[in-house]
Parts: sequence; structure tokens; C-alpha cells
Amino acid sequence: MKARASIVLLAVLTLGSALSGAPRHKKGHVSPALGEILTRMDEASKNLKTVSANLEYTKVTVVVNDRSTEYGKLYFRNAKSPEILLEFDRPEPKTILFKKNKAEMYLPKINQIQEYDLSHHSEIVQQFLLLGFGTESNPLRKAYDVKLVGEEDVNGDTTAVLELTPLKANVAAQIAKVSLWINEESWLPVEQKFFEPGGDYLETKYTSVVVNRELPSTVFEIPAAKGAKRVKMG
Repeated sequence: MKARASIVLLAVLTLGSALSGAPRHKKGHVSPALGEILTRMDEASKNLKTVSANLEYTKVTVVVNDRSTEYGKLYFRNAKSPEILLEFDRPEPKTILFKKNKAEMYLPKINQIQEYDLSHHSEIVQQFLLLGFGTESNPLRKAYDVKLVGEEDVNGDTTAVLELTPLKANVAAQIAKVSLWINEESWLPVEQKFFEPGGDYLETKYTSVVVNRELPSTVFEIPAAKGAKRVKMG
């Protein structure tokens, strides 16, 4: 894929609300084991239909200590073929839509819709779509070596911290490991970090998360202005 296509693909890897801090638990708290965490995630997955949230998406380049952050909203619909819409408003407005093996990125400043065929990367895309929202333990364990690192506080909520290492070489070539913070009440992720083989990473944080609100099909459409030009990207 070309550079911009890689950016679009990496955007889908960040489905994952505040910086994690030192552990702080309620009196009498008993830390769950990995098996219990995965069982609870399975239960949450079965009942999950939609998610909407405010999104903070950060790309970190470690060598030059550069952080590039975008802010917007995420809309997610859980189905056999999950649908995702990322709507950024800062610093540059843009909308990214994922449906099946296709991605579209709308750039309102130039009124252009860029189309990307992700069919050749469907395995990687589907695996990362499974992470967190709608995750079930069986495919998770088939795709990753899953370890429980411990517990941390995220914005006052206790989270279980999981470390996932890809088992397949084609996935490991894109992502070296994933850190996943799971809220121990909702059993959904509140933060994710996707580490690239070179050490750079993508970080996602969510606030104002709403689960299972009815989302009309029009939410998962590009809100392009009249006359928008469509361009197929390599």
C-alpha cells in the first residue's frame, strides 16, 4: 500500500479514556484472573450492538518524540461485517468510513472522497476489528498470545491491562504488540496502544461512551458535499 493507504489501514487498528496511572482499587477488591476477564468480555460482546464516543487518536513517533493528535467521534455497529465511522473535526476535518473490505476517506477542504480497497488486507483488518468492541475470546486466543499484565486506574475506573502479541507473521509485520485496557464494569476497552515493530505506536482514548444506542443507517455514510470527486487510491 502507498503511504496514505497505510494511514487509513492503521486508523482501523485503533478501535479501543484518560492516561493510566498507578493502581487504585476499592476496599475489598479482588483482581480477576485472565480466564474470568475473557469470559466477561465474551458476555459483553454478545450484548453489544452499537458504540458511539468522543475519540482522541494519537500517533507517536518515538525517535523524534513527536505526538500528532486528532480529535473527533467514533460510531461503531457490531455485525457480521462491522461498520465504523471516524469523524474528525480537529485539527483537520475528515471522515473515514469502513464497510466490509472497503474504506472511504472524505476530505471536505478539497471536497474529495478517496476510496481504498482493503480486500488484500482483510485478515489483518478483521482481526483488529475484533479487538475490544465485539471481541470474543476464542478468535482472540487464536490470533494472539494473551497475557494479563495487571490492573491500572483509568480516569477513576479499575481496568485490567492485557498484552497481546500476534501469532501470525503477516500481522506481526504490521504490529509488534497491543496493550489493551479493559474496564472491569463494562468489560469494554477504554484505551488501546498498537506498537509497530520499530517502536512507534498508535494510541486511542474514548470519552462519553454510549453503548447500544440506536444508530440509523445514515450514520454510516460519508456526509459529502454536492459535487464531491471520488478517487480510487492504489
